Amino acid sequence: MERLVLFAAVLVLLAGMAWQGEAYSRPEPRGSGYKVLAPIHQGNLTVFPVVGSKSFDTGQFLTLDEGLRSGDVIVTESGSIQPMMRRRRGIQPPYSPEGAQVNKLMLVNNSERPLLLLAGEIVTGGKQDRIIGKDRLIPAESDPIDLGVFCVEPGRWVQTSSKFDTAMVGALASPSVRGRAMADKDQAKVWSEVRKAQSVVVGGAVPLSSTETVQVEATSSYARVMDNKAVQKQVDSVAQPIENSYRSLIKQLRVQNAVGVVVAVNGEIIWADVFASTDLLQKYWPKLVRSYAAEAILNRASKKDVSESAAQAFLDHLDGRHESVESEPGLYRQTEITGDGFKAFELTSLLPKTGFDIHIAKMLD
Repeated sequence: MERLVLFAAVLVLLAGMAWQGEAYSRPEPRGSGYKVLAPIHQGNLTVFPVVGSKSFDTGQFLTLDEGLRSGDVIVTESGSIQPMMRRRRGIQPPYSPEGAQVNKLMLVNNSERPLLLLAGEIVTGGKQDRIIGKDRLIPAESDPIDLGVFCVEPGRWVQTSSKFDTAMVGALASPSVRGRAMADKDQAKVWSEVRKAQSVVVGGAVPLSSTETVQVEATSSYARVMDNKAVQKQVDSVAQPIENSYRSLIKQLRVQNAVGVVVAVNGEIIWADVFASTDLLQKYWPKLVRSYAAEAILNRASKKDVSESAAQAFLDHLDGRHESVESEPGLYRQTEITGDGFKAFELTSLLPKTGFDIHIAKMLD
């Protein structure tokens, strides 16, 4: 009898853990629920649409662009958090005596919705431009939290604006810069990728007028270099046809749950982004496609063909030989997966009635 009681108690515990999204094991291998479709080509950039076996309700999640635009999300230098407060509760957070720091910004989410942050999102302003270092969720009506950022503007430490926003460059770094922040978590390596991008532009790989060349050389800002009119013209020439084609395709594939893409540059598969829903993909699609296009124009080489089967294999292979997990109980779990020649990052919501992967990113390593 005691054994039966103990066995029943274990079953109840396991059921409770699963309901909270903390199941002990996956019912199926990672990547098994996704299918890659025929590619869309533009120049040396190839994008494979991805459809999923399921689509989840992601309407509760607020994006950074939405939060900054509405004023519900506030970002500031770490030494300026004293004025930050949750408007609805009127609670003054403790003052931090620390001054501004390169790898630290403070954020408050005043919204009643949880905030979704993607690694590589660019926030411009303050003493220098930064990118967010990792995917994460911020709870609704949060206290000030350390945003966890990397500088993408080596050389400036003077405030140009007290207001932070995501207005420039479609607000997402290219996969090369994004990858160094996510996989290496190393400021020096992020700066190295930023300088490579600047050198390609200034070195003439992207044609600029003499005036534009001077303007680019005068700034250390990755965001401003990539926001140069001539650079944007090049990015748009690659991004817009793909953006329009896939946007139209998303409408047709909504019933099939279009949820992401596998990306190839110069015939080499380099990246994948997969979301929990078609709606979430649509919100991020304009900035995603421009980040891929930026990668393509900064790394031009002879074009090679890449097969649909290769893209499917890249997406299917998500289980690695090592995993590290970071979790905020009841909010999110982030799993970093290291495999042979790749890294993958899986952000899982642990909020009530969720327990699903909000975003999966995979990159060559």
